Amino acid sequence: MATTHPHSGTNGGPKAEDNSDTLKATKTSRFDPAFTDAVINATGPKASPRLRQVMASLTRHLHDFCRENEITVEEYMAGVAMINGAGKMSDAKRNEGQLLTDVLGLETLVDEITYTLAGEAVDIPTATAILGPFWRKDAPVYAMGESIVMNGIPEGDHTFMSGRVLDFDTGEPIENAEIDIWHTAPNGLYEQQDPSQPDMNLRGRFYTGSDGKYNFYCLRPTSYPIPMDGPAGKLLTLLDRHAMRPAHIHFILSAEGYKPLTTQIFDRRDRYIDDDVVFAVKDSLVVDFLPREGDPRARFGLEYDFKLVSYRAGGRGGVDGATAVAP
Repeated sequence: MATTHPHSGTNGGPKAEDNSDTLKATKTSRFDPAFTDAVINATGPKASPRLRQVMASLTRHLHDFCRENEITVEEYMAGVAMINGAGKMSDAKRNEGQLLTDVLGLETLVDEITYTLAGEAVDIPTATAILGPFWRKDAPVYAMGESIVMNGIPEGDHTFMSGRVLDFDTGEPIENAEIDIWHTAPNGLYEQQDPSQPDMNLRGRFYTGSDGKYNFYCLRPTSYPIPMDGPAGKLLTLLDRHAMRPAHIHFILSAEGYKPLTTQIFDRRDRYIDDDVVFAVKDSLVVDFLPREGDPRARFGLEYDFKLVSYRAGGRGGVDGATAVAP
């Protein structure tokens, strides 16, 4: 499931086990060390302190990476082409650039950093998980008890999901909390990937009442491969890695006075639960879909409570996953 990865080494950082200090020094000393400082020092006085810090660190790490691995112009241009390709494929319905960082574990790592920083100030409620590249804004709003499965599509294991949205500190219900949900169809495709599905199929937004409760019908999710037709898929092929994500449902929760929560829940019985291509599974987000009796509309049921942290609880930033909610 969620995995802790060792940090790779650069000058002044932890050293990778297969790359000795002597070898690094030999490689880096062959190239002008003053060049990196010149690039960093070109930053003007009006740059913010945080931007100055981040860009100086990024520049130094990128330059060290190129020196240590002796990146050639041909290899560099292949990387540029991959980034360009991701940009060309990205639009309001698909974020290939984000998918490319996902398969490298970058979004999950940033999510972990955000989650950990918030946890140093307040106990953590429902765990975060990555946004992923297929969220769409303005999903349809449904009344409680309605289904996000459009046009009575019979395929798939229909599921009744219910629970509460609660204040983590007090345990009190949160009124008018927005629950934004989306997942794939049984064929493993989100609706914007599949012309046969109605627009906004298997997406929806719900608002809790004064009791904080929610309920709706959806489908039990299925595992699926991420798209292999772009730079992310090409990279996976070059790395001899599979492309599968375990079955999951995406959520974004927001409420006035509370830190937004971007998360996913995962089906415990999925074969890829311990081998997610984007490394996003966390133990606390693994759930059981149970047989549902006496409901002709649903074969399975799932009860799950979401717990949000209020802004009054303090902490650094929002517990809102690694990625801002934007296309």
